[in-house]
Amino acid sequence: MQGNEACALGAVAAGCRFFAFYPITPAGEIAEKMSQLLPKARGVYIQMEDEIAAIGSVIGASWTGLKAMTATSGPGFSLMQENIGYAVMTETPCVIVDVQRAGPSTGIVSAPMQGDVVQARHGSHGEYEIIALAPSSAQEMFDITIRAFNLAEQYRSPVIVLADETVGHMREEVIIPEENMIEIVNRRTPSSAAEASRAFLSPSVAPMPIFGKGFSAHVTGSSHDEYGKRQASAPEAIDKIVRTISEKIRAHTAEISTIQKLMLDDADVVLVAYGSCARTAEYVVKQARERAVHAGLLRLIGLWPFPGKTVQQALKSVGRVIVLENNLGQIFPEVERVTAGGSEAVFLPPETIGTLHRPAYVLEHVMEAAS
Repeated sequence: MQGNEACALGAVAAGCRFFAFYPITPAGEIAEKMSQLLPKARGVYIQMEDEIAAIGSVIGASWTGLKAMTATSGPGFSLMQENIGYAVMTETPCVIVDVQRAGPSTGIVSAPMQGDVVQARHGSHGEYEIIALAPSSAQEMFDITIRAFNLAEQYRSPVIVLADETVGHMREEVIIPEENMIEIVNRRTPSSAAEASRAFLSPSVAPMPIFGKGFSAHVTGSSHDEYGKRQASAPEAIDKIVRTISEKIRAHTAEISTIQKLMLDDADVVLVAYGSCARTAEYVVKQARERAVHAGLLRLIGLWPFPGKTVQQALKSVGRVIVLENNLGQIFPEVERVTAGGSEAVFLPPETIGTLHRPAYVLEHVMEAAS
C-alpha cells in the first residue's frame, strides 16, 4: 500500500478518532483514507476552511478526550505553527503529519524535500522542546504514526511525523499486526477533583482532565501556574513553564529519539541519514561493502529532541561521517556539533535539491572518503 494510506491505518489503530484537514498535496491520500476509516470506527472526519482551523479543531477535540490528528505539507505546516505552540503550552496531546515537499512558499507540490526539519523544531516562537519522528518506509508510516500517538499521550505534547513526498507516495508491502499485538498508550485522566485541578506543569506529566467528564480545568496559552490560572506578569511563572515543558521531553531523549545502526562496528566511513535519504544510504553502504570498503549507516528515526549523546557514542570511533539530507543541511549542524574533535563530518546534498540522492553519486563520495 501507499505510505500515506499506511499512515491513516496506523492512526486509527492507535485510537485516533478525530481528523481535521485542509486539502494539500502530497498529504491528500491520508485525508482520503481517514474519511473512509473514521466513520466506521465511530470517529469524526472534518474538512476545515484552512490549516489554522484544522490544528485548532484538533486541539479542541483532544480536550474532549479524543486522540486527534491532522496532516499537511510545508505551506500548511507554516500556518499551524502558532497553534502548535499553543498545544505545547497547554500540554495538549495531538499528532501533526507533515508530508514535506519542495519549498519555500508554494514550491513544487510533487517534489520531495526535507526542508521543514528546523521548522519542526523551532517553528513556533518561545523556548520549548518538540518531538519529531522521521519514517523511511511505508511500513514505518504505519508503525511511527502509532508511536507518535503513544508519545503524545505519554508526554502530553504535540508530536510531529516528518514524512516526505517519497515516503508518503511510495507503495510497499506493509504488515498490519493483529489489534492485540499493537502496543497502545492511552491517556491518563484524573481520579479526583483535586487531582484534576492541578492539570499542568508536573515533572512526571499530570493527568489530563477531559471537558464534559465531571472535572473542570482552566486552559490558557498565557503563562500560568499548575492550576492553569493565568500568571502573566511574573517571570518566575514563565521560567517554571519553560523548564518543565522542556525537561519532561529532554530528560527522555534517548527513549524518544531512537536510531538504527547498520554495520557500524567496524565502519571507517559512516553515512548519517533519515527519511527517504536513508534508503539510498542503506543501498550505498551495501554496495561499498561489496567493494571492500568498511561503510556503515546511522539512521535517525527521532530527529527532535536531537539524540546528541546517542549519536556521539555511536560515532566515537569513526574516522569520517557523511550526512545525507535533501536540503542544504538542517540536521547536519547537530551531527557536526556532537562529532567535533572526533570524526570528520561533511554534508552531502543531492546533486539537485528536490530529487533523491543518486546512489552512484553517494558511492563515489564514500569511496573517496575511504581512500
